[in-house]
Amino acid sequence: MPDAGRATASNDPDVGDVVVTVADVLAAQARLRRYLPLTPMHHAERFGVMLKLENLQRTGSYKVRGALNALLAARERGDQRPVIAASAGNHAQGLAWAAYRLGVQAITVMPHGAPATKIAGVAHWGATVRQHGNSYDEAFAFARELAEQNGYRFLSAFDDPDVIAGQGTVGIEIAPFTPDVVIVPIGGGGLASGVALALKSQGVRVVGAQVEGVDSMIRAMKGDVSPVDPVASLADGVRVKVPGFITRRLCTQLLDDVVIVREAELRETLVRLALEEHLIAEGAGALALAAGRRVAGKRKCAVVSGGNIDATVLAQLLSDVRPRPPRKPRRRTVEGEPSLAHGRATPRAATPRPAIKTGARRTPAAALETEVHEETIW
Repeated sequence: MPDAGRATASNDPDVGDVVVTVADVLAAQARLRRYLPLTPMHHAERFGVMLKLENLQRTGSYKVRGALNALLAARERGDQRPVIAASAGNHAQGLAWAAYRLGVQAITVMPHGAPATKIAGVAHWGATVRQHGNSYDEAFAFARELAEQNGYRFLSAFDDPDVIAGQGTVGIEIAPFTPDVVIVPIGGGGLASGVALALKSQGVRVVGAQVEGVDSMIRAMKGDVSPVDPVASLADGVRVKVPGFITRRLCTQLLDDVVIVREAELRETLVRLALEEHLIAEGAGALALAAGRRVAGKRKCAVVSGGNIDATVLAQLLSDVRPRPPRKPRRRTVEGEPSLAHGRATPRAATPRPAIKTGARRTPAAALETEVHEETIW
């Protein structure tokens, strides 16, 4: 895909002729393997889907991949400037950790109302925290202004070729499990773009997931680039008013579909993930799994993108949300076999079973017992 991500419109002056390719993703993988371990895959049997557990990543989110790759690539180019970024929390934490490991000065701008656990995570790694505005986009504008005034390097949370390539390493780690479709959450589009770059050449379908009312990417892909304030959502990590220019082009070229999830579905999925799979995810982290029921595929994989949720929010969800009980696997019986009553089979006498005559051959009755077939449960 040599032309993936090439700018084509004159109204995107910040993009120019930026190109992101599979080769960039492979180079990012070579850089990151020294610092970041592989995150595990988990088969969520009740959901009928594999989960890529980026909630177990360093700093609790896939975002550290893009931030670390960007700092390593800058060091290779000889760029030693302090780095500033705007983030709702996960990109800030990833940048803070990467800057700590590499000895780079980092400043993060986070909106008021960002989860306290994410603010504490940034401060823990020694980055400077500035809070400004009530949304990611307001924090973004302020961070860009500070970068211009002080000569800092501004590092976008998603619309940067090094960041996109770093996020694409998620797709490289998924590839050996041979899924036929991978579902990824979309905010600004960095993860979706990178994963699609890594997997599309292997024939894997890549589907994006957004929340109803927080759908700037799918609107942009349809040609509507007007900024619309996103509604309040549990998925604070994907509340982006304007998606990236590079990521918009990559998503338009590479994604097979984008699924819109209702807020109630997202909340129920997050609670089920905690109660049934014993996995803690933030709102955006459960988004791809919530979209999974609307995506067809025999070997589906959903990316659990992050696990940095406030304890008070999680406690409130566990108290308020009562997920519907999952269907039990259906059990087929042969005519004449004992029926199941209250989930228990009728006792039988411990006597040898007679053979049943079937045409010219005699078949033991035990051979006619039907196996239990479990269905995908959503």
